[in-house]
Amino acid sequence: MFRALLYLIIGLFLVTFLRMVIGVLSKGLGQLFEPAASSAKRSETRANVPTGGELKRDPVCGTFVPVLNSIHVNIQGQVVHFCSTECRDKYKARA
Repeated sequence: MFRALLYLIIGLFLVTFLRMVIGVLSKGLGQLFEPAASSAKRSETRANVPTGGELKRDPVCGTFVPVLNSIHVNIQGQVVHFCSTECRDKYKARA
């Protein structure tokens, strides 16, 4: 009985250790194969995004966008907010 319990505890430690090693390796390999420009661009984007303010919903994709960062267009007297120029162009093409 004692031996079975000991094997179970050792097995749990081994599984936990292997999961940790696999996680570290996969994260390292993911960063190794990721282009440096895209990771730098993403970190700059995150740094420039305000954390507060009013959110508006993009009518094309449904994403909620901070008013300060949105691309807004005045269409027939109504201000419409978009998350990107692509969504703005799709909206204009439909109208």
